[in-house]
Amino acid sequence: MNFAMKMQDLLDKTKSFNFLALLFLRIFLAPIMIIAGYGKLTSIENTAYYFSEYLGMPAPELMAVLAGSAEFFGGIAILIGLATRWFAIPLMFTMIVAAGTAHWQNGWHALPESTLTVPWEWRTDLIEEANVRKDKAKEILKEHGNYDWLTEAGSITILKNGIEFAATYFFMLLVLFFYGGGRYVSIDYWIAKRFGRD
Repeated sequence: MNFAMKMQDLLDKTKSFNFLALLFLRIFLAPIMIIAGYGKLTSIENTAYYFSEYLGMPAPELMAVLAGSAEFFGGIAILIGLATRWFAIPLMFTMIVAAGTAHWQNGWHALPESTLTVPWEWRTDLIEEANVRKDKAKEILKEHGNYDWLTEAGSITILKNGIEFAATYFFMLLVLFFYGGGRYVSIDYWIAKRFGRD
């Protein structure tokens, strides 16, 4: 029991570095948001067309600007740790909209995993169909193309495009919403320290 308590004390000492988890989460997530937002904002017409014609969204130009701005400016804010909890809100909303409009009908997995990584996949039919098509594509490429060269940088797959990424980003943003940007390496921390709110 004494050994277990000593090990627990040792483990607890790592909490002084817990700000690193939030920092790395921000560094990982922010570029994804920034690049996605930049792509939307620099191609408003194409984004609006996709939102309107493929997703059936109302006011597609406005939605393109709102989604692009939330991702681009929110991503920058999250990267530097400025108003992290506040910017997490519109970004979480954007992920919910993306999951509900662009990905939900495709189930959970982004790729057609033959071995399910989660038990809640609801479009196993798409996985089966995608794998049939992937096998056919491989067959055609092996017969008519240089298959070894084509797969040198990675295997051939078919995008199933489920909500997996949108949901993952939502949960990451949820952590930032509750915990903020973290200590020491976020502007939020120094603002709070300056005004005695830490």
